[in-house]
Amino acid sequence: MEQGDGSWFETAGKRARYLVAVSGGADSVALLRLLLERGYRNVVVCHLDHRLRGRSSVADARFVAKLAGRFGLPVEMGRADVPRMIREGGGSMETAARNARHEFFAQCAAKWKCPRILLAHHADDQAETMLWNLLRGSHGWKGMREYHEMNVGRRTIQLIRPLLRFRRSELRGYLKSIGQPWREDASNAEGIAVRNRLRNEALPLLDEISGRDAVASILRAAADESELREFVSSYLQPETLLDPQQRLHCGALRKLPELLRRDAIAWFLRRAGVETLDRKSLDAALALLATGSASSVNLPGGKVLRRRQGRMFLG
Repeated sequence: MEQGDGSWFETAGKRARYLVAVSGGADSVALLRLLLERGYRNVVVCHLDHRLRGRSSVADARFVAKLAGRFGLPVEMGRADVPRMIREGGGSMETAARNARHEFFAQCAAKWKCPRILLAHHADDQAETMLWNLLRGSHGWKGMREYHEMNVGRRTIQLIRPLLRFRRSELRGYLKSIGQPWREDASNAEGIAVRNRLRNEALPLLDEISGRDAVASILRAAADESELREFVSSYLQPETLLDPQQRLHCGALRKLPELLRRDAIAWFLRRAGVETLDRKSLDAALALLATGSASSVNLPGGKVLRRRQGRMFLG
């Protein structure tokens, strides 16, 4: 964890206020300690009890409060009954817990007049996310972004992930080197959630089969694709593909090489705010170009892509 590594810590404003999500686990504790070590002092520790671990959750909260107190940092504690949320609204535990966290972050952001939320996702989390998205049919290696702005109710919050270039082993090694303990969540070792199975079963098996570090390979492939997408984006110019109303011009789309048409539609939809794109949705959107095809297609998130008078638009 050397200084001058070119990471977010080296470029962000140290005088700004940040809300730091701290669960008590190794990753979030490492994030907090790195912030303090590198001169970030205007931070608020935010901890949410999801009510998923019984007495362990109480101990987690106590640990986080004590850690914040050790460094004289303000702390925000919240509770969310995630099991009840699942019973009443359905869905997965991961989705319900994530929604609860976002709501808690929005409340903290309002109280402290600070939209910046620092999260402790790291490179291994990124590889797990990319692998899972690929298995679900995403368009390419889609992972988490270092900076992501989102709306929660009427409030806009900024999710910032400073640790995406660091490995899990680096973070734990750093904590051991400074003698900083953390709370271990025993459920991380259980094959309950999809992410746990990818972490504990799939990726180690890929390591064994390939004889190399699967996480590093996934991250390299994602970096290569990111560079390719940057090149494609530079090729797809708004002035040639969009009309004055920012609708996608079907004639211009047909002039592109066939291999670029799907990328052009993905580029257009991302510009329009459609985040979740899979191959099936993009193929359906591409089919709108065919003569005699349907004039609309449903997209993830309840949005609809329509074709009218030689233009595509969300409506």
